[in-house]
Amino acid sequence: MSDPKSVITRLHGAGGSYMHNLIKEYFLPLYDGYGEIGLDVLDDGAVVNGVVFTTDSFTVRPLFFKGGDIGKLAVSGTVNDIAMMGGDPVALSLAVVIEEGFSKVDLAKISESIKKTAEEAGVHIVTGDTKVMEKGALDKMIINTSGIGVSSDALKYNFSVLRKTREVKHEWLVPMNLRDGDKIIVSGNIGDHAIAILSSREGIEFEISVESDVAPLNKMMKAVLEVGGIADAKDPTRGGLADLLNDWSEKSGLGIYIRENDIPVREDVRNAVEFLGLDLMELGNEGKAVLAVSPEMVRDILDTLHKTPWGKDAEVIGEVRKDIQGVILETVVGGKRLVTRPVGDPVPRIC
Repeated sequence: MSDPKSVITRLHGAGGSYMHNLIKEYFLPLYDGYGEIGLDVLDDGAVVNGVVFTTDSFTVRPLFFKGGDIGKLAVSGTVNDIAMMGGDPVALSLAVVIEEGFSKVDLAKISESIKKTAEEAGVHIVTGDTKVMEKGALDKMIINTSGIGVSSDALKYNFSVLRKTREVKHEWLVPMNLRDGDKIIVSGNIGDHAIAILSSREGIEFEISVESDVAPLNKMMKAVLEVGGIADAKDPTRGGLADLLNDWSEKSGLGIYIRENDIPVREDVRNAVEFLGLDLMELGNEGKAVLAVSPEMVRDILDTLHKTPWGKDAEVIGEVRKDIQGVILETVVGGKRLVTRPVGDPVPRIC
């Protein structure tokens, strides 16, 4: 029998600290210094010759869920990875691996969903690949999408505003731009996607009116960049707020203080989380953004978010602080606890 330490484990989805350490050990050594924002940053994308480049693979189960499907998820996820770095998404590739015997009716539905989501985001599918594997070698379907994006006048204006409060070394949205006092904004209710997936999953189904929040957020990001003062942005997907905020803290060398009372969440999602014994901070989202904003611009950014369909429930949930280490959560009852990266993913295969 193999030593468990010598093989890759799913570990409830193998997210959070497990996946982070796996990447650092086996793939970070591939970094050779290339790119303005390269592999060493371990962000959701890279910047090469002024072009944002990202790639992602999607293994969500089930393929169709409340509020979306794997096609909508694939396009939205890749568009958002580009947008969160400040890029204007332009074009995507689409690679699909299909299990033998897969329904052509379902394939047509997924293809149509890809088309509609790309049109909503204003991006183009320009190349791709298709493979069919023998039955049993794959769980129905895997999609990989890669994408490219470019800088924009909105991004340049954003940094012209940010420079009024600090020196800016990276003119893309990265954690190294954070400074003491920056406000942390989340663009809306968290946990919707993870709970929607769980409620749709065979063997776990339960009645809840919540749908996945999956959506392309590039138009929302353009709107806030045109206001200016954003240091970084990221979508809290696998590992949720806990993984995202720890990533920012580690890369910026600053602490982050969050107030649980200020985190927006639907009451039925909160009830489901408590019933299932999950941690809201660790739940993945596919249509939300977390922004680190210069305090001078936070009111203008919030006002802009509230005027968009994707940010109408946005709230300030905390701030960046140099006098603490790591991520500290002020609980509902006034206590404080250290928030660490999830050991694994509490809800595997949600993206």
